[in-house]
Amino acid sequence: MRKYQYLTVLLIILLPLCLSSCNNQPDPSELSEPSDTINNESIEPSQVEVPLPKVYMTTDISAEGLVAIYEALGWTAEGDVAVKLHTGEPPASNYLRPELIKDLVELVDGTIVECNTIAGTSRAETLMHMQVAKDHGYTDIAEVDIMDADGSMTLKVAKGIHLTENYVGSHVANYDSFIVLSHFKGHSMAGFGGAIKNLSIGMASSEGKYWIHSAGTSKTDWVSVNDLFLESMAEAGKSVSDYLDNGEKIIYINVMNKLSSDCDCHGHPAEPLMADIGILASTDPVALDQACVDLIFLQEEGDGALLCYMIDQQNGQHLLEYGEQIGLGSREYEVISID
Repeated sequence: MRKYQYLTVLLIILLPLCLSSCNNQPDPSELSEPSDTINNESIEPSQVEVPLPKVYMTTDISAEGLVAIYEALGWTAEGDVAVKLHTGEPPASNYLRPELIKDLVELVDGTIVECNTIAGTSRAETLMHMQVAKDHGYTDIAEVDIMDADGSMTLKVAKGIHLTENYVGSHVANYDSFIVLSHFKGHSMAGFGGAIKNLSIGMASSEGKYWIHSAGTSKTDWVSVNDLFLESMAEAGKSVSDYLDNGEKIIYINVMNKLSSDCDCHGHPAEPLMADIGILASTDPVALDQACVDLIFLQEEGDGALLCYMIDQQNGQHLLEYGEQIGLGSREYEVISID
């Protein structure tokens, strides 16, 4: 837990000194430099517990369970609501099925949103991407918006080391609230894909994806150094969170089913070796992804061995370390079961 010093402690110590000096003001020339000691004894700072971010969890991976985990957050989607998900690469990726998410999307009267990918996939161009969304059943349950169909908009990256700006789909500006709904799984470059990846790479336009992968050096070429890529993802994610009223207008839900070592951008993913775990949700993307990673590592000596190996090989938890460092969220958390 982090430690903070209460201002009241200092006031209590200084008040008697101030009162006693009212009738006997010293010569300004006699004043010494401020000191953090009184009578050669250090002031012991007060301690206060900072509440940990809450991560809600259910083992009920169903439409009802998804609505219940959303309601547990106590957060209300307002205005025009975007539900950001991964539409999935055909023909057989592990994208979140419409029957699972339909009730939640309808509850918030949401629009399903995505951005185009880079060249070489079935979702690189808007018309093809919309066909994939239709084929995967998303257009049957809600309106679907490819947010960079009309290009990019620029978000400022505050105090970024690699990025000074982030390029997201221009339609991001059309929405007041975001639900980042992610299928948690492995990833060949990031080690794992969850809320932060969906928030950063997922929100990025096609040029923005190149920009993040290259750590701010190219909008057209696929250049990637892994730790720099991970750090750039965190910086890009922080810019989106900052844009949405410092995270007040966005929440995160991770579905831990079909836990393949391959991302949903893989049209022929490896068969999952782990059993489904549940659905987790938080207002803190770092805490949420850390909780999911921790659940995977509970099975490091068993069915989770391959996913744990991938995360370690790609230094995947550096994304969480750096995310915490730049203020995107906290790696410490409290799990609250709603079962």
